[in-house]
Amino acid sequence: MHSRSLEVLVGFFVCLGVAAMFVLTLRVASLETVGTGANNYDISARFDTIGSLVPGASVKIAGVKIGRVRGIAIDPQSFQAVVTMEIDGRQNNIPADSTAKVLTAGLLGEQYVGLEAGGDEKSLKNGDEIRYTQSALVLENLIGQFLTSMTQKSSQSGGSGAQQPAPAAAAPKSK
Repeated sequence: MHSRSLEVLVGFFVCLGVAAMFVLTLRVASLETVGTGANNYDISARFDTIGSLVPGASVKIAGVKIGRVRGIAIDPQSFQAVVTMEIDGRQNNIPADSTAKVLTAGLLGEQYVGLEAGGDEKSLKNGDEIRYTQSALVLENLIGQFLTSMTQKSSQSGGSGAQQPAPAAAAPKSK
């Protein structure tokens, strides 16, 4: 009988662990709802580059989560990424001239959309598009630009950093 109660207790803790992992997975995947859901509204923004932004990523103002990325598509005419964001209905006073940026949490962390409030008296409404955007900084592009600028500086300075080949040694005379 002692063994049976121990098995039930272990089973309870295993179920508790599985439930905790499920909740943790939902939190990490950013699948929790935004606000109450009743008054949420959608806005969009166009970016030249979104980096590794994914649906479900956070939308923040001043570091506070106010929404999530609902979808990402390509505009067939301009070939820009169109990001659709679901904003909490309680945040219904975001100025219409606000700026959207694709930012990274930490050096190599997840990417999210950061909004900077403008000064317009009109607010963003359902279906509006943010006109002022800043694309993601792609680390590979920055490294490429750095290497290109270093190569150009080296060639403009006359190759002072490059070594000239040594003259060939004279061959010994044969008798």
